[in-house]
Amino acid sequence: MLNAAEIGRGVQGALGFLRRDPGALLAFDNTMEACLRSFRLMAVTAPLYVIYALIRYADLTVAIDTFELIAVETMSYIINWLLYPVIFYEVARRRRWLDRYPRYIAALNWTNLPGIVIAIAAIALKMILPAAVGGILEIALQALFFYWFLVITRLALGVDWAMSVVLLAVNWIPSFFLLIIVDRYVGVLGGS
Repeated sequence: MLNAAEIGRGVQGALGFLRRDPGALLAFDNTMEACLRSFRLMAVTAPLYVIYALIRYADLTVAIDTFELIAVETMSYIINWLLYPVIFYEVARRRRWLDRYPRYIAALNWTNLPGIVIAIAAIALKMILPAAVGGILEIALQALFFYWFLVITRLALGVDWAMSVVLLAVNWIPSFFLLIIVDRYVGVLGGS
């Protein structure tokens, strides 16, 4: 498992990207071992994701039973963690970025820990705020996560903003469609 020092360094590095600090990259070793180790964050963030999902489903009605919902959300969680690293590996191979792949993926993985904490705070706020303000908060949160991804991509890969936006689309579009598929399967219907 990850130790406290490693978690502190990873979170500090992830948050450093929000300040566009090039030194934030140094928080992540550029080795495949460090990259694979960053996937252990799936276990660290899983309880936080459960909290997020509980808040999200608190005012929603679903068309499936609880066991099925847990199974679908678990599969979605794992797929979302692995989807972009698998897709990007092929991009990196073709673009000759494999030398930067480990640090880049590790940096993206580490943003998930502070990211889920921010998402929990935002979804909890959204529940108590008027709908219009909640909608603005949701847009602001998505903008923050997009910005975070773009900065990491620029700094870790050394690419321009245009290529960063293309890679953002490569990351976000499959995840968005997965969300649609999950919501359709779950049969999410807005609560009162």
